[in-house]
Amino acid sequence: MKQKSFNYTHKKHLIKDIFVQNPQDIQRHLLYFENLLGKENAKADSIHKLAYSYDATREEREPDIVLFPRHENDISKILQYCNKNLIPIVPRGAGSGFTGGSIVAKGGIVLALEKYMNKILELDEKNLIVRVQPGVINKELQNFVESHGLFYPPDPASENQSTIGGNVSENAGGMRAAKYGITKDYVMAIRAVLPNGDIIRAGKKTIKDVAGYNVAGILIASEGTLAVISEITLKLLAKPKLKRSAMGIFDTIENAMNAVYKTMGSGVTPVAMEFLDNLSIRAVEEKFHKGLPIEAGAILITEVDGNLDSEIQYQLIQIEEKFKENGCTHFKIAKDDKDGEDLWFARKNVSQSISIYGKKKLNEDITVPRAKLPELLTAIQGVSEKYGFKIPCFGHTGDGNVHTNVMVEDLNDLEKGHEAITEIFKIAVDLEGTLSGEHGIGLAKAPFMNLAFSNAEMELFRSIKKAFDPNNILNPNKMGL
Repeated sequence: MKQKSFNYTHKKHLIKDIFVQNPQDIQRHLLYFENLLGKENAKADSIHKLAYSYDATREEREPDIVLFPRHENDISKILQYCNKNLIPIVPRGAGSGFTGGSIVAKGGIVLALEKYMNKILELDEKNLIVRVQPGVINKELQNFVESHGLFYPPDPASENQSTIGGNVSENAGGMRAAKYGITKDYVMAIRAVLPNGDIIRAGKKTIKDVAGYNVAGILIASEGTLAVISEITLKLLAKPKLKRSAMGIFDTIENAMNAVYKTMGSGVTPVAMEFLDNLSIRAVEEKFHKGLPIEAGAILITEVDGNLDSEIQYQLIQIEEKFKENGCTHFKIAKDDKDGEDLWFARKNVSQSISIYGKKKLNEDITVPRAKLPELLTAIQGVSEKYGFKIPCFGHTGDGNVHTNVMVEDLNDLEKGHEAITEIFKIAVDLEGTLSGEHGIGLAKAPFMNLAFSNAEMELFRSIKKAFDPNNILNPNKMGL
């Protein structure tokens, strides 16, 4: 849907109104940026505006101008100008997010970082550090460091498209989070440009640093609302030599969830611990005919790694024991990497498969403490029965992160679908969980922030936003700010 140019209206609690820009003002701004960046890097034509009007949510909100900065100094000059002229500006990586975090709220500028700022700047093998620009693709970084015998663990599902800058801005996770953690666990330092054009460095290359506030920690998961990230220094690990996958089949989802937290507390930490519920299993089987157990209540797919065969075998024995103590009816260990890929096929293809249940998928990524997973999934079944929607669930049970999918067949029922989502959010928060484990808040979840945070907490967030961005030009209207 086309937006009026720069027609941005703040909520009353926000800091300063952005003035409405007329077409003459937009042309004036465009001319400035063309002189700064070159005409090839400042675009206001319909093709570019459409291309940068959506992310994975597919909700279209057109910017007025798309800019392609070539380096950090370009970003600084762009932000100085936008700050002076009160123009909203949204940093963007690959646009692979699910919450509208990288699209404009109501007009403004998209700052596209993937075209030029996509270089791996330095690999420090002695200190196990890599320094990158924000537009580097996650999977390309993984491949690069693995070619040197090193390992960057965060592996979001969008790893083939998403950028490191976007991963940092959303604090992306992935299947390996169960053992290795998420993006924040690997960020050592960040260079960023403030809205007034100042360039800061937050963090150091040292393992220990307790001097001053943890500004890098504040920038992680800030969704581009505080500063524009221009460089990231990341911690690396030595790459494990061996890995092996296994699958457990359970008659009930409750048994499967109990097996998860019993396994994670047994002294063995799998790299990944993923699940599919019955609806998800049936959807993958209907689409791909892989011989999946369609009568199962759930399946758990896990992976372990290490450097010795004995280490791998010990972990698998312990996992099988815990699974079978908690109702696992069949346990299969992959013979080799190819067999392992077959075990993972269902998990990696479930998202597309569940489209059989409805024309519209309302998917969320709530997270609860692992021990609360049985209670969470029982409650979601109650929501399904109450509203009459199928809600297939799958995800990262190793870290308590569940992807819920309210499937709406009749688009006239969308409002009811959103009511179901609201109830699921409330359940997650009541179980000491969170609205989002990976996808972030953006525009889509902004209305629900008051479910998870008190008025005092939201005011604290706004005061942080004001300290960084007093004119509220950076990614306004996101995160409920």
